[in-house]
Amino acid sequence: MITLPRFLFLGLGALFSAYHLFLGLSSLSIPDSPGPAIAAMLLYAVATVVSLWPTSPTKMPLWLAAFDLAVCVAIPILVTSQLDPAKDNGYATWYVAAVGTLMTIVAVRRQQLAGWLGVGYLSVQTVVWAGIPALAGLGVIGSVVWVGVAVVISGSLAKAGRDALQFARAEREATEWQAAQEAHVMERQMRLRQTYRVAAPMLAEIVRRGGDLTEAERRECRYLEGAIRDEIRGRRLLNDDVRRQVMDARRRGVVVSLLDEGGIDDLDERSLAAVLKRLADAIRGTTTDKLIVRTVPRSSKTAVTVVGLRMSDDGNANALGADTEDDEVDLWLEIPRPLAEP
Repeated sequence: MITLPRFLFLGLGALFSAYHLFLGLSSLSIPDSPGPAIAAMLLYAVATVVSLWPTSPTKMPLWLAAFDLAVCVAIPILVTSQLDPAKDNGYATWYVAAVGTLMTIVAVRRQQLAGWLGVGYLSVQTVVWAGIPALAGLGVIGSVVWVGVAVVISGSLAKAGRDALQFARAEREATEWQAAQEAHVMERQMRLRQTYRVAAPMLAEIVRRGGDLTEAERRECRYLEGAIRDEIRGRRLLNDDVRRQVMDARRRGVVVSLLDEGGIDDLDERSLAAVLKRLADAIRGTTTDKLIVRTVPRSSKTAVTVVGLRMSDDGNANALGADTEDDEVDLWLEIPRPLAEP
């Protein structure tokens, strides 16, 4: 949020207020009785100190704005009760600038309504006490202008602050979007490199031999196709050890499915390595017919589930890769989510 420099504002307010009090003290010989003027100075001093207190929040509390408004109502009454409106009272009319200063402070501290009410009352009281010409002669118009400028400036600063926050939020969102896009590009490039590393030798052999492959070579191509599919669907479930064990399992005749649905995206490298080591150990040497490895949502204490199915004797169903009611679960493993280190 864009605001006036706090100490500069407090210092200027304190200097102006002290100057008004000095003028009032220097003119105590003009009123019929100095008592009401001194009481007005004390009220003004208390209101100014409370309003300019360094640790107070930027927006003035409503109770304090009401107190300042009450002070601005009382000060003109106290001072003018001892002055003759037909005479030149000199600096004895210090209260006009004092009320303007106090209401300017109130307006800057985002209580604009109280500021306008204060100078509005000052204008009405001046007209009733000394007539309309006194508005210019006593400086009431200047006090109104001060409050108006304070309202405009504080409103402009508040709007600028809101715009700055919106721009900062938009910049953060744009940066996050750009980082996400770069991460996606890097992920795709890494997957493409891995796919090329896996498939390139066999593709070159197929081209060299014009597609005339032996049954064993065709079977190996199907294994490589499964490995490429793992790179797309397995994502963070894969490292070199897991890839090796999955390929060995396929060569033993196990149908392997790896499904990473984002459940382990929050794991750091160390935690992920521990989970993948458990996964590689679980796949190593397994003789189940079908192996399903799937990540678990982040809200669970489990990171990965490994399910092994012993297929039924229905050859057609097995050929289609379908589960039947006769399939038996002969492997069930839940790999726990590593606890975050304190």
